[in-house]
Amino acid sequence: MNFEEYSAQDATGLAAMVAAGEVTADELATLATEGIKAVNEQINAVASGPFDSPLDYASDGTFAGVPFVIKDLVCHAEGVPTRMGTRMLADGLTPPSDTHLMERFRASGLATVASTTTPEFGYSANTEALVYGSTRNPWDTSRSPGGSSGGSAALVATGAVPVAHANDGGGSIRIPAAVNGLVGLKPSRGRVPIGPDVDGNALSGMAIEFAVTRSVRDAAALLDEVAVSFPGDRFIIAPPERPWAQEVGADPGTLRIALHTDTWSGTAVDPEVVAATEQVARTLEEAGHHVERATPTFDWDEFLEATAKAWAAFLAESVAGVEAMSGKTAGPDNLEATTWACVQYGRSLSVLEMAAANATFNAISREVGQFFQSYDVLLTPTTNHPAMELGYLDANADLDALGWTRRIFEAFSFTPLFNTTGTPAISLPLVESRGGLPIGVQLAGSMCSESMLVRLAAQLETAMPWASRRPGVHVSNV
Repeated sequence: MNFEEYSAQDATGLAAMVAAGEVTADELATLATEGIKAVNEQINAVASGPFDSPLDYASDGTFAGVPFVIKDLVCHAEGVPTRMGTRMLADGLTPPSDTHLMERFRASGLATVASTTTPEFGYSANTEALVYGSTRNPWDTSRSPGGSSGGSAALVATGAVPVAHANDGGGSIRIPAAVNGLVGLKPSRGRVPIGPDVDGNALSGMAIEFAVTRSVRDAAALLDEVAVSFPGDRFIIAPPERPWAQEVGADPGTLRIALHTDTWSGTAVDPEVVAATEQVARTLEEAGHHVERATPTFDWDEFLEATAKAWAAFLAESVAGVEAMSGKTAGPDNLEATTWACVQYGRSLSVLEMAAANATFNAISREVGQFFQSYDVLLTPTTNHPAMELGYLDANADLDALGWTRRIFEAFSFTPLFNTTGTPAISLPLVESRGGLPIGVQLAGSMCSESMLVRLAAQLETAMPWASRRPGVHVSNV
């Protein structure tokens, strides 16, 4: 197998080839390792690795032998140093055990060959942490791969691996999926295990674990593998009626779809992004769905202030944990400027201030819940614009916690709402800009509506295919 043949397959396709004896797991590991080394010179997406050999995995798993990478944040593997994007852990902290999700990745047969870059503690829609240096978008290396799962998304986009771990506290699966031309599914709160180090209420319940993929069927099949509850989980939610993999190609029926292309923040949306989303709306109408303009309403400033409090509190908690584990004292010499500003603000927050933030989240979740009584899907852009220039989200800018939160979410306004509500959303790379950059379109649904979203996403994948598109930096041409 050569790089052209390897990168033409998604994870499901490679797993089938291994099972049929058409290629060996060792051959795939060699291709992934060589491919990562080749593309990483241009995109700088690797935090650790490639490893000398893949981490142990179940040889009888659904994805047995399929190459995989994990983001250097939250999910971790026994014996693999993690830095969480911070200079506080520049030498790496080696965990003594797997997280629950890592256990599930191994059980599914995924062969982990490296870890990938992230902004410091994940709080940016860009991936330029000082501890790693700037990660670059393979479609245009002067642009950002998004964040916070930018390293994972960049490697999948290059064809070096077909699927990668990612997580999402405000759009960190969907944003990099959109700007790298991938599928980014953020499942419902409680769907994918996040423990045991933290519980399902981490980041006020906004933090969600999963992956970025190149196909809808990979997202569905991988969710079948990892959506498992563990004893002590805070949230255990309703399982699907049948495996999500069986929803791919199933008739979604006639759905009530709300179209919204203006930001709730009032900030601008690139006209090409608006046009792309409206093109998707027309495709859905042609497929028989009912589409009309509608949106839930909420106070953006109240939402932003509550989000800043939640993130600042989470960062303060995270930094306290790193201080305890590393013996280092946090400060401006080992934290990026906006992280340090958020940590200081988080340390100052009172119980009543956090209660007020949670009350805001509750009110917004109720409003969105009522909205989904009238509509099955909310269709929006994923990002306000295609991939942005590197440096736009400078984590060392002179901004306080609210200013940094505003800078992030007024540039990326469509994703954070669904972290607040805990409801699922998926970004699909359905359109390209005139300049050849991917444009992601987001489908959001009510709690536990992943089955419906997979059916609809697969319908769009057939109607508006993207599998043949490749970035300039790709294993087949480097």
